[in-house]
Amino acid sequence: MSFESLGLAPVLLRALAEQNYSEPTPIQAAAIPVALSGRDLLAGAQTGTGKTAAFALPLLQRLFASATPPQGKRRPRALILTPTRELAAQVHENLRTYARHLRIHATTVFGGVGMGPQIDALRRGVDVIVATPGRLIDHLERRSVDLSTIEMLVLDEADRMLDMGFLPAIKRVLGALPQKRQTLLFSATFADEIKALARQFMHDPAEIQVAARNSVAATVTHRVHPVDATRKRDLLLHLLAEDSRRQTLVFSRTKHGADKLSLWLEKSGLSSAAIHGNKSQGARTRALKEFKNGKVTVLVATDIAARGLDIDQLPIVINYDLPMVAEDYVHRIGRTGRAGAEGLAVSLVTHDETHLLRDIRRLLRQEIAIDNVEGFAPERALSLDAPGGGGARRPQGKSGKPNHARRPHVQAPGNKTGGHFAAKKPRTWRGGERDARPARG
Repeated sequence: MSFESLGLAPVLLRALAEQNYSEPTPIQAAAIPVALSGRDLLAGAQTGTGKTAAFALPLLQRLFASATPPQGKRRPRALILTPTRELAAQVHENLRTYARHLRIHATTVFGGVGMGPQIDALRRGVDVIVATPGRLIDHLERRSVDLSTIEMLVLDEADRMLDMGFLPAIKRVLGALPQKRQTLLFSATFADEIKALARQFMHDPAEIQVAARNSVAATVTHRVHPVDATRKRDLLLHLLAEDSRRQTLVFSRTKHGADKLSLWLEKSGLSSAAIHGNKSQGARTRALKEFKNGKVTVLVATDIAARGLDIDQLPIVINYDLPMVAEDYVHRIGRTGRAGAEGLAVSLVTHDETHLLRDIRRLLRQEIAIDNVEGFAPERALSLDAPGGGGARRPQGKSGKPNHARRPHVQAPGNKTGGHFAAKKPRTWRGGERDARPARG
């Protein structure tokens, strides 16, 4: 199948050819014809699938096909909602690539930066707004944005937005949109919460899903290195020193831990930067840019970086700390092994983290190779078959009751145009690793 067979306009095909995109990914092949037909769409897709192009190309074609010379200021005709600033910036960048031969104006609206430039861009007039819910609500409250002319709405990573507590904000935005519009919703899963949301504001949506739940790219090799907690940092340095020029994404469980680890790596002679929710947007953008261009070789991140970061040809991801929830492991390693490339996912696991590793193996439904690194073998071996491995308890809520496991999600092979998802039960936004608060009141 080719992009030509999907019914895309020649100007879009030209832009795709200039990027050497010749064949659509499964989500693109399934979603683009439905979106071009004007029907609402409920689509299940995971990171690396080419999801962004699956909604961006038909969106641009709709705007191009019905474009008329603007009478006065341009008014927004399409709105794309994303959960994080990084994903919003990535989607905007992809839109600009696909629309390079079109006279279509787009802008981003997200928190962490001043509102002044955003207000100026909206005042000048745009065709497409890519926004996070919290900051868009701020603009609605200031009356600096008018959504009454929106013809097409895209909810990207809908499950992630629900998990972050953005449901009230989403409903408020929906209330500012025309009822007659086309809506495309992309989610890692079709969990009950997603279907309930779709029933509220979508009209007879088509449903497509491109991969089995909780699958990971077959090109990713998983490896566990057992280690004592006191020697974990030294083992990380040992692994990084094997090839100090190799781009490596390292995941830390906490923001403070990410900063400490990055600083220690710098003092040890490696070029490193940290990215997490307490960093300013400028610092996050700069760290990611330097990582992509090779100035920084080790990026230490919290789970905020597990989604929405479009990093090509990343050879290895290291879990310095295992995630507390197994599904987050899949989101993390989705940064490597993309578009058919080989990738390596390494986890440094202490005895107290054994229960977390067991949950990950159960979720993936596959064995993970356990390999002792010479000179770093732990005093206590991992015991994956013993219940409660290591005696560590599962994370508990404030009530003292165990937290329930989150819902599974979708993973599929794809290309570098894709975005990224998670699937968890809704919970109240509590700050920290979030773009902005949900709408007030």
